Amino acid sequence: MKKFLALLFALILALPLCACGGMRDTEKDFSHLGKGPRVVITLQDGRTMTAVLYPDVAPLTVENFLTLVDQKAYDGVIFHRVIPGFMVQTGYLKAKDNQLTGAVNANTIPGEFTANGFVNELEHKAGVLSMARAEHPDSASSQFFICVERYAYGDGNYAAFGELVNQKSLDVAVSISRVLTGAKYMFERDVPIEDVIIKSIRRK
Repeated sequence: MKKFLALLFALILALPLCACGGMRDTEKDFSHLGKGPRVVITLQDGRTMTAVLYPDVAPLTVENFLTLVDQKAYDGVIFHRVIPGFMVQTGYLKAKDNQLTGAVNANTIPGEFTANGFVNELEHKAGVLSMARAEHPDSASSQFFICVERYAYGDGNYAAFGELVNQKSLDVAVSISRVLTGAKYMFERDVPIEDVIIKSIRRK
């Protein structure tokens, strides 16, 4: 349990709070989308987000993510850190009826980002999916975040590997970032008071 808590705190603290943009609506041009496998993230309340993944940008990251998807490892995970104007983070803790029930068990993977010696030019714009990690560059495993605004610091420092494909999906991510948050579970802030739960992530 101590190892579990230490890893989670490290992953949370590793993402700097340097976002800006406030509470304005986010609009994006989706005409530039690349080709790659797609997944549908379905929330417990029925809303969905569709994302395209880029194995040409981050091959090991995409392979790891799809392995977890095929294992249904993400079923029941919560968004455990959400910050308006920044991002929503998920992929680890599981909960039901406002009680933690477990966590995703996944191996760490090499960090596919420029600061770690791997060229990754996918910018952290609104809608982009990227891997959360601790301070060590090769500590990412299952946790990922979805940007709801431009996150320039992430470029070259985190392994971006996909993006949402339409405005409807981005609107869902933005709405998650705006839910009421506070202290919950073992955290002092930024946790949704009412759990936002991923029912499933499946290939499309």
